[in-house]
Amino acid sequence: MRIALVFLAALFGAPAHAQLRVTAQDSSTVNAVWSGHPVDFAWVAKGDSLYAAYYHGNTRQITVSMRHPATGLWKHKTLTGAAATVGWDSHNSITMVLDAQGRLHLAGNMHNNPLRYWRSDAPGEIDSLKQVTSMVGTQEASVTYPVFVQALNGDLAFIHRDGGSGGGNHLINKWNPGTLTWSRLLGTNLFSGASSSGTRSVYFGDNDAGPVAGPDGWYHLFWFWRATPDAATTHRVSYMKSANLTSWFTSSGTPVSLPVSFDNNPGVIVDDVPQYAGLINRGQIGFDAQGRPILTYHKHDSTVAGGYTQLYNARLENGAWVVRKTTSWPHRWNFGGQGSLVIQIVFGPVTLNPGGQLTQWFSHWMLGKGVLVLDPVTLQAVQTLPDAYWPKALDTAYRVVNSTSGGSPLQMQVHWLSVRSSTNASVVHALRWETWPENADQARAVNPPAGELKYYRMSDPNVTALTAGRAGGPEVGKGPLLNRRNGVIRVNPSGRDPTDIRGRRVPFITTPK
Repeated sequence: MRIALVFLAALFGAPAHAQLRVTAQDSSTVNAVWSGHPVDFAWVAKGDSLYAAYYHGNTRQITVSMRHPATGLWKHKTLTGAAATVGWDSHNSITMVLDAQGRLHLAGNMHNNPLRYWRSDAPGEIDSLKQVTSMVGTQEASVTYPVFVQALNGDLAFIHRDGGSGGGNHLINKWNPGTLTWSRLLGTNLFSGASSSGTRSVYFGDNDAGPVAGPDGWYHLFWFWRATPDAATTHRVSYMKSANLTSWFTSSGTPVSLPVSFDNNPGVIVDDVPQYAGLINRGQIGFDAQGRPILTYHKHDSTVAGGYTQLYNARLENGAWVVRKTTSWPHRWNFGGQGSLVIQIVFGPVTLNPGGQLTQWFSHWMLGKGVLVLDPVTLQAVQTLPDAYWPKALDTAYRVVNSTSGGSPLQMQVHWLSVRSSTNASVVHALRWETWPENADQARAVNPPAGELKYYRMSDPNVTALTAGRAGGPEVGKGPLLNRRNGVIRVNPSGRDPTDIRGRRVPFITTPK
């Protein structure tokens, strides 16, 4: 044991230690919340004002709640109509952002549906939120995976897929604050699903968070291709980067031709994983001490016939991608089919901790949860620490609810959504709720009683060494959210606001001339 500790000290400067749990300093009930299935909510901070968007527990309609910073009281605005009412589809996430003038923009409840988008007229308030049926007017009839991206200068973009799984295109719109209108950022699609070997669609590797702003002032985007709605047909890991969302380049700096398709731009390929090889549309982007991007995904290894399912980390080293196997787990996850799957392996980005270690959070259906300590050279896991971040008493679901009229008790799951204070890095604003697990987007026999959406103001003892700009910025348009299901935004699947650079933003978004 002593030899192992000396070895770790040589690698990382000191033995790695488990993080400390956050503690609740204040709490309040936000509202009743839908708990029939997991679907992702939005959580935005502007100074000391907090905005939550979720599905109400009784009406299943999108509801926006604002917490007044002085009184701590919650004010609510319910969006009405069929466009705002969720069914049982876990794809129908909600995304929300405040623009530079303080107006709320919200999109959600879409899985191959016409665009569903709401905007407020008055800055900083929710009463004037109303539906706007179109942004640009074309390629808005079959929308999925909406995401807002905001630059440091306040520029705001909106990215979405048009079309279905296995045959869709991705587009980028830009907000024009002077005219209060949207227009296309590019003269073409960002991605095209057409190819010489059949149609495909792109799933962004950062769990459809879209471009991630890195410490080098670039947006980093990696993606997988999907041949059909069957998740097992996910294949080929690819990457490109941009300083402005307009001009895109390979990792070596070669210009990328738009729209990107499966047939063109061979320089974007990172790992040409075939279909049915253990790759799924879930990934993460992290950065090491040198600011080099690290792409995380899982696929089957070659240790046994068919292989076990392992985490792999691909890092850009000396201008080339080096794919490194991180775990040696003795289990294989056989997945496939359509709809929102029950995800058995979940992981966070490679994170540079204040002490200099590279770590990576994971949850495994056979091995439980933990934090991997990585060798900084090989990116192999050399130690596993316990995962303990949220208060222990709150990290287990309280509810077991019958899922059929005749009984069938079904354990609820806990979900967390967090954002860190912009004025005090040790303060974490968190939402907690419980739901039944995914059910392949199918209705259950009964509806569960409404759950409780709770707000907690947490104190984080793990942030003493954080530097300015490294905590997740609460005013980032795509900033830290939890539990994007089946390929929507996920910054850190454990729900915590991560301590790496992903809260930072790139300076601007430009329109091509």
